[in-house]
Amino acid sequence: MQDQTGFLLDKLSLEDIPKLIDLSSSVGWDYDKQVINTIMSVGHVYGHRTKQGDIISSAAIIPYDNQVASIGMVIVNEKYRGYGLGQEITQHCVNSVSKEVTIMLIATKEGESLYKRLGFQTVTCVHKLLSDSYTPHSPVHESLDYCILPLDDSHFNEVLALDQSAVGVNRGLFLKTRIRQAKQGLVVRGKNGILLGYGLGIEGPVNMILGPIVAINKDVASYIIHNLAKGYQGKIRIDVPDKQHSFLKYLEQCGFKKVSRPPVMIKNSNQLPERKNLLYGIAAQIFG
Repeated sequence: MQDQTGFLLDKLSLEDIPKLIDLSSSVGWDYDKQVINTIMSVGHVYGHRTKQGDIISSAAIIPYDNQVASIGMVIVNEKYRGYGLGQEITQHCVNSVSKEVTIMLIATKEGESLYKRLGFQTVTCVHKLLSDSYTPHSPVHESLDYCILPLDDSHFNEVLALDQSAVGVNRGLFLKTRIRQAKQGLVVRGKNGILLGYGLGIEGPVNMILGPIVAINKDVASYIIHNLAKGYQGKIRIDVPDKQHSFLKYLEQCGFKKVSRPPVMIKNSNQLPERKNLLYGIAAQIFG
């Protein structure tokens, strides 16, 4: 579909991944082949092309269970800003799902005003934290009466049920894809065998991303973080929902530093789906 600017607005495919990586790098973001593969496996990526075939914009929408969709990866090449490409491609994502679907996104400072113009409203925020070197804060984890195990296929149905309680929608396809992508996945069981939490570590080109982290309480969440992060030689990132104050304090005691507090914005609803207070780390900003 050619727009009034003369650029082609197109659905992108796996063949476009190298150009999307270049576009991401041009704005200082670190999307890699694995992550974009995951995005395309569970959602749709759109972009503007020049007549020469260069990709100069992108945006992705990821639907969950016909109830919620998450928008992310909204990028416009700096040389082509001012044409309204960001607004057009975001609106294209919005139009691709039913008006009954709650659409969410986590906004950058630069994009927040654009999303407001498109009818998004802020409902909460997340806290982005980075660590150059994880330092265990307390040895208390070793004395807890938990059993931690590598996540495998036998755990999936329980993980899915716990995740659905945490985020309010069924993210089955996304979870299957993200688990395959993970460097490490862990589950925690209590002494009675009940699943108490799960977590994934995704190794990217710059950071290892910790998320999703879903747990029945802060102690289980911190136990998962400890086992995913201990011994890791590299930078670590986690994005924590706003209400997890004691967990945020714990992470800061482990050497994480808060670098930003981006808003969570939604459209087609006044609130996110009902969630139990189980989400301690989101999968990534694009996945909500």
